[in-house]
Amino acid sequence: MNINLAKSEIIHFVGIGGIGMSGLALIMMRLGFKVQGSDKSSNKNIERLKKFQIKFYLGHASSNIKKATILVISSAIKNNNIEIKQAKKKNLPIYTRGDMLAHITSLKKNIVVSGSHGKTTTTSLIASIFGKAKLDPTIINGGVINSLENSAKLGKSEWCVLESDESDGSFVKVPSTYAVVTNIDREHMDYYKSLNELKKQFIRFMLKVPSFGKTFVCLDDKNIRDIHKIGKIKNILTYGFNNGSNFKIKNCSFKKNKSIFDVEMNLPNKKKFVLKKFVIPLIGSHNIKNATAAIAVSFFIGISPVILKNSLKNFKGVERRFNKIFTYNGAEVFDDYAHHPTEIREVLDGVSNSYKEKKIICIFQPHRISRLNDLKKEFCLSFKKADSVILCPIYKAGENLKINLNYGKLAEQIANKSKVQVFMVNNQYELAKFLKKYLDDEKITIGMGAGSISNWIKELPNLMRQ
Repeated sequence: MNINLAKSEIIHFVGIGGIGMSGLALIMMRLGFKVQGSDKSSNKNIERLKKFQIKFYLGHASSNIKKATILVISSAIKNNNIEIKQAKKKNLPIYTRGDMLAHITSLKKNIVVSGSHGKTTTTSLIASIFGKAKLDPTIINGGVINSLENSAKLGKSEWCVLESDESDGSFVKVPSTYAVVTNIDREHMDYYKSLNELKKQFIRFMLKVPSFGKTFVCLDDKNIRDIHKIGKIKNILTYGFNNGSNFKIKNCSFKKNKSIFDVEMNLPNKKKFVLKKFVIPLIGSHNIKNATAAIAVSFFIGISPVILKNSLKNFKGVERRFNKIFTYNGAEVFDDYAHHPTEIREVLDGVSNSYKEKKIICIFQPHRISRLNDLKKEFCLSFKKADSVILCPIYKAGENLKINLNYGKLAEQIANKSKVQVFMVNNQYELAKFLKKYLDDEKITIGMGAGSISNWIKELPNLMRQ
């Protein structure tokens, strides 16, 4: 598709409420296109779009696309959607989000961040550094960057920093000058069917990086090490705690709400040296790795260590990444997006290192039946660093699959495998009643999940006052 700013084009986003879709819609609007969209319900992403006078239709209907000339569809939208059917009848061009993203970024110098976990935070950190360096990049992220109060921004420079989602395989379509792969984990098996197929797709993604570019990968990750050993991809630089890393993390220490570390630079044909005392207002070794990925990319393209340190120290964070929501009876309550066993373990590990004196309560809402069915053993082993787990009903995310386990037995297995107390609640009202009795200043509480749990946590202060 030729992206000329044609005044006659009206681009309709089906599923505009998704974080990726809403960010793309905002960029398209900033580029001069007329943009509108629909979704089955409203949310914060849509409310942000409304501030820019982007038209929103609540619910899907053929009349919504009466004036539309192009459709962009979310990967969550099924082919039997009424708007897609109507667009096909009208012979309108239909593009996936990945296709449209590739078209927009084709003329930019792109830093594309991918991986199973950590890509939203890594993208935000790189964007923050580039902003401080006055490079004014276009930003397309998978989460709301707190300093922008949005997930996307149209910059004036030739640079684009974007998160690319591997969930439907479309991330290989986005052209990259520089790429980051944070890790490769067993995720989105409803699409890939096997870890091997997922690894093959990441190899395709890395092979698309041009010879004059670079791919930065975390050498701590076993699946990445497996790919790295093959030697098929030549233009790679590595980062992590692993001794063989080009950007090696050293001398970590953890304090409440911040992490401190050094990075040893071991680049080809250059003398080894160490950049000392990076400080990030984030907890956990996983976030140190995310920050090191951002340091590696930014340092490689020539951004000074002074700017790196200042921008990381003053990083404002990302929405739903260990955000404090409120305090009750001396207990701090946080909200986090962790919804995969690896993410749960990393967040709890970070909390236990930074809040050593506190007992940890994890409120967990499983997300997607397919994920729970596929990783039930791993989920049951994920809560070892917690003292108590409050298990909420599964958020199905539109899946009508059969749950291959008894929910009460799941609670028992979490208790047995992770050696924690497990309590079950049926709704946010039971959750509020439980926490009202249970919270005190010796505890810290984290709500985890990718579904409605975030809204539950935000509603708790009102419910707990009743």
